[in-house]
Amino acid sequence: MGLAPSLLLSSLSHSNSRPAACPGFPRTLGQAKALDGICELDLVISLNIPFETLKDRLSARWVHPASGRVYNMDFNPPHTQGVDDLTGEPLVQREDDRPEAVAARLRKYKDAAKPVIELYKSRGILHSFSGTETNKIWPYVYTLLSSKIPPVLSDEEH
Repeated sequence: MGLAPSLLLSSLSHSNSRPAACPGFPRTLGQAKALDGICELDLVISLNIPFETLKDRLSARWVHPASGRVYNMDFNPPHTQGVDDLTGEPLVQREDDRPEAVAARLRKYKDAAKPVIELYKSRGILHSFSGTETNKIWPYVYTLLSSKIPPVLSDEEH
């Protein structure tokens, strides 16, 4: 689970202008405006993944409640279907990961995110990537990030 928006904003306000990544944030125009009061963004990345792909991936997620271990039936399934690899206890699907709930969440997100996307597009800092597979999208994202962010040096390299 990610940081709460207020905690993330507080953390960013103390970052001393160091590069920071905020995956999945901001999600609403209100959050974007609050972020504007703290820092100036140089780069925003939007991943355009088809609705059905997202719905299928999220709906394939099952968890072991006691430990929080997450399995995905498509690319990280348990050794035995329906049970945790370590304990043999049953896996559950969270209510918000059921297909109908995922579809509603995605529609709500799309409606809330559209003005945020438009805001960053109008500022000329939005970079969009489309696809269905991480290993095909990531090289393009990496190339963009490599051209915009200087390498981080360890204390020994200074």
